[in-house]
Amino acid sequence: MPDNRIQLAVLDMAGTTVADGGLVLRAFEQAATAAGIEPEGPRRERARQYVLDTMGQSKIAVFRALLGDEDAAQAANRAFESAYDASIADTAVAPIPGAAEAITALRQAGVRVALTTGFSRGTQDALLTALGWTDLADLTLAPADAGRGRPYPDLVLTAALRLGVDAVANIAVLGDTTSDIATGLAAGAGIVAGTLTGAHTEQRLRAAGATHVIDSVAEFPALITS
Repeated sequence: MPDNRIQLAVLDMAGTTVADGGLVLRAFEQAATAAGIEPEGPRRERARQYVLDTMGQSKIAVFRALLGDEDAAQAANRAFESAYDASIADTAVAPIPGAAEAITALRQAGVRVALTTGFSRGTQDALLTALGWTDLADLTLAPADAGRGRPYPDLVLTAALRLGVDAVANIAVLGDTTSDIATGLAAGAGIVAGTLTGAHTEQRLRAAGATHVIDSVAEFPALITS
């Protein structure tokens, strides 16, 4: 008989397992200015709202949608990554309380863990290093490692293939944004949970189709191993 327990937990980073003190939005402001979006006015406000609405998605995809030009999007993305990376060491980047313990508990219970992000591989590695998490999870994935970022299913499905999951129903996904929920649903995960430590509210997460909403990642092991 196939094993029908949760075998893989796919966890978002910023807002879900990592608290970065709003660094994403601050880095975006610098990138938007570098891209020529006026510091104030309707265009900047629309861009800010779009970034909030699409939080969790691949940053290059966000800039492509905002700017409509590949060269401009690539330049803005480089500016974003430079601003974010330069601030990691100087900002209160820290684990969400209980995150490392939750990941360790999951692995001790036999659940493989993948940490995913909408950042570049380089930015993800800088975060992992700053947190001391380079060996914490079984796998870490950025959009370039999988093909496409959120809201597509690629990150979750790549984790499933690399870590040898029997079926997509044996996957649990956790994230703080509607993009995380969309990714989990598109991948067919058995549990697609939202957490309230990040960008989007319980109402938005449930409206996006979350199967569960929890206060933080600290509650996730009990949800999927009970």
